[in-house]
Amino acid sequence: MNSFIPPFDFYTVMIEPWAVDAETNIWLLLMGFFVSAACGLIGKFIILRRLALVGDAISHSLLPGIAVAFLLMASRATLPMFMGAVVAGVLTTVLIEFIHRKSRVKPDAAIGIVFSTFFAIGVIIITGFADHVDLDADCVLYGEIAFVPFMDPVELGGMMIGPFPVVRMAVVLLVLIGLILLFYKELLVTSFDPGLAASLGIKNSVFHYGLMIILSLVIVSSFESVGAILVIAMLIFPGATGLLLSDRLSVILWLVAGFSFLYSLLGIHLATWLNCSIAGAMVVVALLLFIVVWVFSPKKGLLRKWLRGRLEDPVSPSLTE
Repeated sequence: MNSFIPPFDFYTVMIEPWAVDAETNIWLLLMGFFVSAACGLIGKFIILRRLALVGDAISHSLLPGIAVAFLLMASRATLPMFMGAVVAGVLTTVLIEFIHRKSRVKPDAAIGIVFSTFFAIGVIIITGFADHVDLDADCVLYGEIAFVPFMDPVELGGMMIGPFPVVRMAVVLLVLIGLILLFYKELLVTSFDPGLAASLGIKNSVFHYGLMIILSLVIVSSFESVGAILVIAMLIFPGATGLLLSDRLSVILWLVAGFSFLYSLLGIHLATWLNCSIAGAMVVVALLLFIVVWVFSPKKGLLRKWLRGRLEDPVSPSLTE
């Protein structure tokens, strides 16, 4: 019987992936980094707005959009699937905001109402039209990053640039970085102080819905490789971990990029060691790094707080006879 945790062999786990399978693993590394960085950058602004669950809602709400696109086009072409998912994601955001503003329902309850309804509709469409549409809900939700290196390549001028999902995710990341640089001040003000933003003439609603649309695009672009559910971890972990190390948004965004690279690199090695899902291994690495930073952060770490508490405790007077 094989042990639950296989023995660790340094060469097999750390060297062989780059000495033997470098051509495959480099695309896995890039795809993991692009997905983690894109989700982490947009996720940081979502966290600041206390809307972390919106990413979860959008990821589940993509299912009916994808199902309807398959149903109408009777094809698994990328463009119809992508457009259907984007429409579903944007509609999810609009409905959540509408229910929250037009009723006494709290934001978290509105999120639960919308995403559970959309997800149920998607399941009904898939199960009801399974004979006509070749669509697997598990594939849509979980994806498999290991297949990315073997997908159709993108060629430019007769030269192969890379697998289509990797190139597409790289473009999405570059566009996202450009938008953050272009609207950095507005995003900063609207995320931290909507009242100040309104007094400065910045329309909070415009940036709110714009952020939700970009979030939808990032999730749709990511779910095919790592799965929509696993994208949620990448929306939360990089920003949440960076927040434990710094209070400056610019520094945190750089930390997001660094952590994203570590998630991808160490996730590949962990998956090689345990012979498990690469995307799942990346999430486990993200959790482990979060715990390490949470404990040892020089400013906000548990160890720092414990030491500070010990130093600030008054010294108990010694007993005298």
